[in-house]
Amino acid sequence: MAPVTYDVAVIGGGIVGMATAMALAGERRSVVVLEAESRLAAHQSGNNSGVIHAGLYYKPGSLKARNCVAGREAMYRFCAEHDIRAERCGKLVVATEERELPRLDELEHRGRANGLEGIERLGPEAIREREPYAAGVAGLWVPQTGIVDYGAVTRAMADVVRRSGGEIQTGARVHGCRPLPDGILLESARGETMCRVLVNCAGLQSDRVARRCGVDPRVSIVPFRGEYYALVPARRALVRNLIYPVPDPAFPFLGVHFTRTPAGTVEAGPNAVLALEREGYRAADVSLRDLADMARFPGFWRMCAQNWRTGLAEMYRSASASAFVQALRKLVPAVERADVRYLRAGVRAQAVAADGALLDDFHVVESPRAVHVLNAPSPAATASITIGRTIADAVRRQLDD
Repeated sequence: MAPVTYDVAVIGGGIVGMATAMALAGERRSVVVLEAESRLAAHQSGNNSGVIHAGLYYKPGSLKARNCVAGREAMYRFCAEHDIRAERCGKLVVATEERELPRLDELEHRGRANGLEGIERLGPEAIREREPYAAGVAGLWVPQTGIVDYGAVTRAMADVVRRSGGEIQTGARVHGCRPLPDGILLESARGETMCRVLVNCAGLQSDRVARRCGVDPRVSIVPFRGEYYALVPARRALVRNLIYPVPDPAFPFLGVHFTRTPAGTVEAGPNAVLALEREGYRAADVSLRDLADMARFPGFWRMCAQNWRTGLAEMYRSASASAFVQALRKLVPAVERADVRYLRAGVRAQAVAADGALLDDFHVVESPRAVHVLNAPSPAATASITIGRTIADAVRRQLDD
């Protein structure tokens, strides 16, 4: 039986893949999304902090900065149009020690350079006015930051794709990609699919998909597990909205923080500990194949050598709930061990270069008849609509060649 042929096949039913399909569907082009799991947003898109980022952290002019600022407003508009609850509640970034003040200065500079209006520099008294239980020597108030359920956003995008004539297949893990003169033949758990152009938004498997297509991605995906706790209902009043630390610029993670969700709960986390399986949501999850892939990649060992101190600290916080709470107490001293319970974990697909560098910006590689998204870190969910449009533009160029 001949495979079904589409103009575009998107591997990955997360928010970036779905936003790309949404940008392409309805243009008299046939589009299919192939998702490995039985549901959409099963990995990073459905297991994150749910924050709509303002654009505070990112180097002016970078892909992150440009996409975050435009994508933030596109996300708020999309949520309003599709009756998804999104709150522009604002965020407080707190410097808890004097040595963090130069980094707080740099954040303020970047935020203003990225066009954020209404940023306020706060002293200890003003911090307590915004968040009565927070403590710090200085802070930044960022009013554009918000909260949303990105799983709900992804599902709403899928509805748009279907209404526009696109097709979504779940349970369609791709295990083969064969480049042909007129397209790419994909072999999945649902059968064979032929496409003129492939979009690889496979997240934790994106480097493997690229290699199956004959492309050297020049990076390897290393999984980092982020664990979340939740404040017990009686202690949710300790946090009004969002409280963040000043991040370490040498590490592309924002540090453990407090986030109020649209449902009114308060989450705390995540940490960032090396996972021993690409889809390993538990500390006990181990994949010999994934470990072997990491061990064979020289960049993995260089990354370990460069970040071992931070890695040990993250592992300690993962193993000890009390240590995790100690990190939270730097922001909100009133938090006690009895105030939190373990909630869930997410796994981040972190691209690592051969020199051991943790890629901090979006990384997209084009090859004949394919576009590979090999690094889509935060704020990818915030910026997903604009990232999807950018990827769609690259697809159109290939279709029109």
